[in-house]
Formats: sequence, structure tokens, C-alpha cells
Amino acid sequence: MENKELTVGFFRREDAEGVARLFAEVYGDSYPARIVYEPDRLIAAYENRDNIPVVVRTPENRVVGYSSFFRAAPDKGVYEKGNGAVAMDYRNAGIMGMIFRFVKEVMQDLPDIKVFFGEPVCNHIYIQKAALANLPFVETAIEVDLMPAEAYEKEKSASGRVSTLLMFITVVPKPHAVYIPHVYAGYLGYIYDGLDDRRSFFASEGSLPPERQTRIDTEIFDFAQVARLSVSEAGQDFEKVFTAEEGRVLSGNVNVIQVWLRLSWPWVGEAVALLKRNGYFFGGVFPQWFGEDGLFMQKVLAQPNWEGVHLFSERAKKILEFIRADWERGAT
Repeated sequence: MENKELTVGFFRREDAEGVARLFAEVYGDSYPARIVYEPDRLIAAYENRDNIPVVVRTPENRVVGYSSFFRAAPDKGVYEKGNGAVAMDYRNAGIMGMIFRFVKEVMQDLPDIKVFFGEPVCNHIYIQKAALANLPFVETAIEVDLMPAEAYEKEKSASGRVSTLLMFITVVPKPHAVYIPHVYAGYLGYIYDGLDDRRSFFASEGSLPPERQTRIDTEIFDFAQVARLSVSEAGQDFEKVFTAEEGRVLSGNVNVIQVWLRLSWPWVGEAVALLKRNGYFFGGVFPQWFGEDGLFMQKVLAQPNWEGVHLFSERAKKILEFIRADWERGAT
């Protein structure tokens, strides 16, 4: 594909140094996904399919645009499309539009990808608008205050912590049963009404099972001051195990805690109730996150930067209404 003198295509080994230079130009040394600065690591991740970059090049093979698919969930078939950068002197050349159109042409043939999602920042609407104009994304969640303002210091585009919008595309359908916590029935009904895949819905009425032991996988991002807790299993010991893990996380330098629960559990509502009692609020749905869908919840230790959340679509704005209303109920 061509746009004037520019070409777009999948990453090649010889692009790696150019990717590092591009991110240094745009973000300095502050971009949190450190892989983009490390050519050898970037090449290795491409070769084992953990990371599948798309680049835009000049005729001289200078890399002036970059975005990638990378594994980002407990299920290896779920990829994030992100880590984007556009050279400063090509900001008005339609670079991201080129990348989105290329992805649209090849997405059905991408190996290993069952679902992918975009995570555009909400300190402006430009990437959201370009993504929705070029790909059939469905907005399903918002990560409140995910990134520190320092990550955008060089381009001076944020005055506080930056939220992100989650937008999914189903490549391989996965119909399955979803159990709806009563407290979120209205929120989840709205989100699922627009999903690009089928589900069977049941009320979550079960109790946490005594025969199961809770398992939580935790990842801490020091630069972003974010902890991510993926609950792969939940039993009657959930409150004890989760409270201990949360305490461990909070002993560090963390401002935001994010939690994923399986919506395929009949007892997911009981786990939600416990999280809500401890200050967590609604975040949305992550399709096929565990193979089956994940319910996303979050805790922000400071006052969220609501004024800094800028959304393009009416659907995204409605999801933000749900999120803020649930946060306000917990804050009062």
C-alpha cells in the first residue's frame, strides 16, 4: 500500500534500529514499552510471534510510523494493537490511517490472532477517531488513569494521568456462557448489545466454590505506577488471598490497581461484591481475555482525572458514564 512516497507493511529485521530512533524522537527515553528501544529484543519477539509490528517507511527506508500487535492477555490468542508512534515531521501525512487500512486488509489472515484490541489514549480523540473510521472496533472498557502524564511530557499533550479506551475486534468467534453480576446487569447489557460476537447470558447467583483455590497472577509496571491482577481462579479463599495480594502491591509505589475476573464463573458476582466493598469500580468487558470473557474492575488511589478523559464516540461516552457512576457510588 502506498500513500504518496510512503509504504506500509510488516516489520523487517532491518527496521529495528529505525524503530528505536523513531520512539526516541517522539518520546525521548520515557516510552514505557521498553522493547521499542531494544532492537535485538524487538527482533526476537517478532520471530516468536509475541510481537507483530507494522511500520511505515520512506523511500530511503526511514521508519516514520509504527504500531504493533503484541500478546497482552492470559489467553495467547488475544493481542493488543498499540505502541504507536509517528515521526514529528510526518504528523499530517495520514500515517495512522495507512496502518489501520493495512491491518483491515490483512487481519483475517493474521496467524494466531483470535481477538485483538486497541487502547487509544484519551488525552485527545485523534487516534480513537482514526481507529473507528478504518476498522470495525467495538468499544468495551476504559482504563482510568492508566498512564502518568510524564509519558507525554515531550509532546505536552497531558496535564494529568491519562486514561485509555479499550476497543476490540473478534477475528475468530467464541460463543460461550457469560454470567452477569446483578449490580452490573444494565452496564453489561449495553456493552454486549454492541459486541461483534454471540454470547449466552445467565444471572450470576452461585457462591464461591470451596473446592477451588484462588490463583492471582500479578504484574507491576513501575513507571506507570500500575498493578495488574489477573484472577485465573477464585474459591472460598478469594477474600483472604486477594486482600493479602493487594496489601503486598500497595506496599510499593502503586497508584492504580486493575483486576480481571472470569465472566464464565457462575459465582463471579460474589467476587465482584467483595471488590466493590474494597473500593473497586466497574471498568468494562475484555472479550476472550481468558479464552472466555473477562470483567475488568479498577481502583484509583487518588482523585481520577475525569476532566482529562476525552472521548470521540457516543458509545465510549456512555461507558464512561457507567464507570464514573459506579466510582461515585463507592466514593460517597
